Amino acid sequence: MNKVLIIEDEAKVAVSVKKWLEENSFMVDIAPDGAVGRHLALTNTYDIVLLDLTLPFLSGYEVCAAIKAKHPGLPVILITAMERIEQKLSGFDAGADDYMVKPFDFRELLARIKTLLKRTQGPSEKVVEQEVLKMADMEVDLGFRNVTRNGTPIELTVKEFDLLVYLMKKNGRIASRPEIIENVWNVNFNLSTNVVDVYVNYLRKKIDRDFEPKLIHTKQGMGYYMKAQSSTT
Repeated sequence: MNKVLIIEDEAKVAVSVKKWLEENSFMVDIAPDGAVGRHLALTNTYDIVLLDLTLPFLSGYEVCAAIKAKHPGLPVILITAMERIEQKLSGFDAGADDYMVKPFDFRELLARIKTLLKRTQGPSEKVVEQEVLKMADMEVDLGFRNVTRNGTPIELTVKEFDLLVYLMKKNGRIASRPEIIENVWNVNFNLSTNVVDVYVNYLRKKIDRDFEPKLIHTKQGMGYYMKAQSSTT
C-alpha cells in the first residue's frame, strides 16, 4: 500500500480526501499545519505528499522546498484555492510536481496521484545520473544538479534546471511549447503555453545574457532549441 501525507489545515477537506484515498487502498497521515507537515515529511517515509499552500506557521511553498531539499524524488501535489499564474510558478519553483485548484474532483486527484507514482516508482531503484552535459562553455552535472558557464556557477530553480536539461537533450532539435509543458511540467498541468515563454526568458537571463555564444534560440511559430551559435531571433 502506498502511503500519503496530507498537509491541510481545513479539517473537513483533509478528512474527506483521507477517506477517499483509504477507500482506494492508500494509507494516509494528516498534518494540520506547515510545521507539523514538514516534520512528518522529513522524518517519516511517504510515497506522495498532498500539500495546501495557505497553512499556519509555514507556507506550502516553504514546506515543499524543505521536502524537495531532503527528498528530491518524493512527489508533491499542491492543492490550493490559489490559482493565479504567479502562484503556480512559485509552486513549481519550490519543486512541486503537480498543482490542483480547489474545488477538485476526487477522481481526478486519484488519477494524478497514480500518474506520479508510476513515474517515480519502478520495478527497481533508479540509478542516480552521473552524466555531465556540455555545450560550448556550459556544463550541466545531472547527478549534483549543478550548472556552470566558463567556470562560473549558475543558480537555477528546479523547473529552470529541468527545462535546461530537456532542451539540451534535444540535441539541437526544436521543442514546441506544448511538448515542453508535457515533458517538463508533466501532462497533467493545465497551463498556458505562455509559462514556457516565461521560463525560457528566465533561463536566457541566467545562462545567455552575460555569456557568448548564445545557446537558447527561438524558431518563430515552432518553439525553442539550443545550439552554440549566434541567435537570429
